[in-house]
Amino acid sequence: MLWRILRWGLTALLAIAIPATAGMLSTSSIPVSSTITAQYGSAGLARIQRWQTLMQELRGRPVQVQLARVNDFFNQLDFVDDSVVWHREDYWATPIEFLGVGRGDCEEFALAKYLTLRELGVPDEQMRLHYVKYVPYDQYHMVVSWTSDPRQMPVILDNIDRTIVPAASRRDLIPIYSFNASSLWTSTATGREAPVGDASRLSRWEDWQIRVRNGVMRTP
Repeated sequence: MLWRILRWGLTALLAIAIPATAGMLSTSSIPVSSTITAQYGSAGLARIQRWQTLMQELRGRPVQVQLARVNDFFNQLDFVDDSVVWHREDYWATPIEFLGVGRGDCEEFALAKYLTLRELGVPDEQMRLHYVKYVPYDQYHMVVSWTSDPRQMPVILDNIDRTIVPAASRRDLIPIYSFNASSLWTSTATGREAPVGDASRLSRWEDWQIRVRNGVMRTP
């Protein structure tokens, strides 16, 4: 029911979102192969090359195909807490860093899927990054949602339940807030979404985008 109420308010919310450019990567976003190999080894380079091949294969394909293939591709990677991988309580790794080490937590899965779909031309206003509470574990979690029409229920891309399904069927998720490249929304006590300004208010999100554009690669 909560996701259904959120859908009802989506039309007006999308209308105020600022359109964003199609892609997020720049010419300097992906370092040369030798630099990647020096940082993450040949296995890390191979994962990044498979990602680049995937994007080439999916350009111009129907969005439903893009959603399924991107979701499946990243869900092959291992879920491991930031404290183990990066020795930090919470670190938003870029897709290059995520693929380089081959493991990450829920933010890495969601952010990598979101960026890849953006690079494939999926409009930013059709997607959200959602912070939710995952009820079975009583813990915070991040997923991606997509809808082509604000009158329709969005679908969820997730690394826990790996099947892409309508948000209304995910009774194990409680929405908290969501954002995309331009806007930020919070979920109110009544279940509706309230716009709270520009997504630049999220400092970790801004920092992640800068590191993506600059091709920053951290070593675990």
